[in-house]
Amino acid sequence: MTVLVTSLSDMQKLFSSIVLIFLTLFQTPSQADQSAPRILILGDSLSAAYNIPVEQSWPSLFTTNIRAHYAQASVYNASISGETTHGGIQRLPELLDRIEPSHLIIELAGNDGLRGLKFSQTRKNLNNMVSLALKQNIAVLLIGVDLPPNLGSAYNQRFQQIFESVASRYPVKYLPHFLDGVAASDPGLMQTDGIHPTALAQPILAERILVNILDMLTSN
Repeated sequence: MTVLVTSLSDMQKLFSSIVLIFLTLFQTPSQADQSAPRILILGDSLSAAYNIPVEQSWPSLFTTNIRAHYAQASVYNASISGETTHGGIQRLPELLDRIEPSHLIIELAGNDGLRGLKFSQTRKNLNNMVSLALKQNIAVLLIGVDLPPNLGSAYNQRFQQIFESVASRYPVKYLPHFLDGVAASDPGLMQTDGIHPTALAQPILAERILVNILDMLTSN
């Protein structure tokens, strides 16, 4: 194709167009793409839309919320109902390789406590998950959860020490008592099992996650 340049103005426009095409063809993904957070959620039924519509779950609401701040943010929810820390550490390496997240949200251990699994093993699994992520320069948000009061205050206190131990050992963002103000606060916020939040509680949880993730992103 022959391009006829009739004036200096035309020549300048042609040069600008060529430069624009060159940048479009040969640039790596845009800076916006490179800086957009890629967030992996590794959780159990608290994060897996248990007995509620998926679109009303906190991960779905959080996805909408984070994109109001980072339009190209990606959120990958790999949560499974019934998941334990053992299952989490087994699945995590493949998830990290495939998704290549910038941030990892760990919401696990509740089922370990409910099933009476050894606290030492739960702590080891969480340590291994956090360590694996940090070695790949992935920022970690560790979520702590409380167990039902019928298990006893002493058992609950020892269980909480698991999260505190991991959070104090590594440079992670720690969100303790994820269901604080939800569980045993308003009957409309908890399902009849007394363990899982209802759809009404999900915006509260989504906001808590958003606040912590935004803090992590702005402090980098």
